[in-house]
Amino acid sequence: MNFIADLAYLLSAFLFVAGLKQLSSPATARKGNIMAAIAMLIAIVVTLVYTDILSWTWIITGIIAGSLIGAVAARTVKMTAMPEMVGIFNGFGGGASALVAFAEFDHLQQAGALPFGEGATIMLAMLIGAVTFSGSGIAFGKLAGHITGNPVTNNFLRFLNAVIFLFILGAGGYLVVAGPSMPIFLAFTVASLILGILLVNAIGGADMPVAISLLNSYSGLAASMAGFILGNMALIISGALVGASGLILTNIMCKAMNRSLANVVFGGFGSEGATAAQVGAGDKTARSVDAEGAAMILGYAQSVVIVPGYGLAVAQAQHDLKKLVDLLEERGIDVKFGVHPVAGRMPGHMNVLLAEADVPYTQLYDDEEINGELKDTDVALIVGANDVVNPDARNPDSVIAGMPILDVDYAKSVIVMKRSLSPGFAGIDNPLFYMDKTLMFFGSAKGSMQDLVREVRDLD
Repeated sequence: MNFIADLAYLLSAFLFVAGLKQLSSPATARKGNIMAAIAMLIAIVVTLVYTDILSWTWIITGIIAGSLIGAVAARTVKMTAMPEMVGIFNGFGGGASALVAFAEFDHLQQAGALPFGEGATIMLAMLIGAVTFSGSGIAFGKLAGHITGNPVTNNFLRFLNAVIFLFILGAGGYLVVAGPSMPIFLAFTVASLILGILLVNAIGGADMPVAISLLNSYSGLAASMAGFILGNMALIISGALVGASGLILTNIMCKAMNRSLANVVFGGFGSEGATAAQVGAGDKTARSVDAEGAAMILGYAQSVVIVPGYGLAVAQAQHDLKKLVDLLEERGIDVKFGVHPVAGRMPGHMNVLLAEADVPYTQLYDDEEINGELKDTDVALIVGANDVVNPDARNPDSVIAGMPILDVDYAKSVIVMKRSLSPGFAGIDNPLFYMDKTLMFFGSAKGSMQDLVREVRDLD
């Protein structure tokens, strides 16, 4: 029986690795998701079959409730809310691992012994799980706009973080060496929850996607610790894979923003920006264009590069954008998409959004692939993007200095579809808006795109 269980866990681990590999490409991501889901199903079934279950009632209730919640969330949550959903799911994962650690600690306390190895693993699982749970709750609140996006940090809070962390180390060490004590363990748990809140609350809203990917890594590490506690190889492997992939994702996002992880976590960057009135002050003038004028420019171009941003996702205008692309291609115009790694606030978010509108993956190019072509492009059409096309990133004195951007200002003409001249998540002005070659098409992305489609359709 143990041989069969181990063989099933090995198959599960293989499917996890293969599924993760498939997730590296949008074209195979759905297949990878299915493979990973099958792997988890195998692991759960084997664990339930070969483990003494105290109460099947709670197990079945949990499966049904979880399945219903997942199905409803998958159907109702908008694509623009994906970062928030990922954040809250990270929190659930961390919370589940913390509960496993708590249950095992309670079991060992009743037995009157806390072996060193198991004790250290329980402390790590509780610390990481609790930090992930409370921190993910704060991240969800910031992304959803329920709490301020400004970084909440000062010298006192930094000192408090240090004191809490030292207490956690001391309490954890005492429990492992001296033996189990429920009051101290409860204090350890509460301190870990508070630390998660303080750490994530100190990160600005613009950096919250990086925090989400980091918390995703934490949830994987917490699950891996829970696997060591339970002696479950499949949980150890799957948790380690999630932890490693989360760190890789965090590194990708930090590079895309030209930031170090330490700068994101402790720098306090990413606060809510200035108002539109403040940005528009001074002697700078932005030229505007209406749907008819934009249609004339696009309809008689030879090449167009479209740069989608979070504004497109918020307006849910991807289907109208696809109609525009089809009309331009019918006129013999070469149309490509330039997609920045953090467009849509998460890597891959914009790719999925465009795929939903049946935009071929072969038409999507990242910043490194498309930048070399922009100088020969007739029109760059920016739809709801800001920081990722801000040429101020080439200014060494800018707060976004060195951030990889799409060089749309090198195109012969630029049309920016945006509600106003307000700043992006970085909270700084964008000189692109005031260039002689740039025309601002003000309005909601969806309404403006519908008007643009109608005007292009009416062109001779």
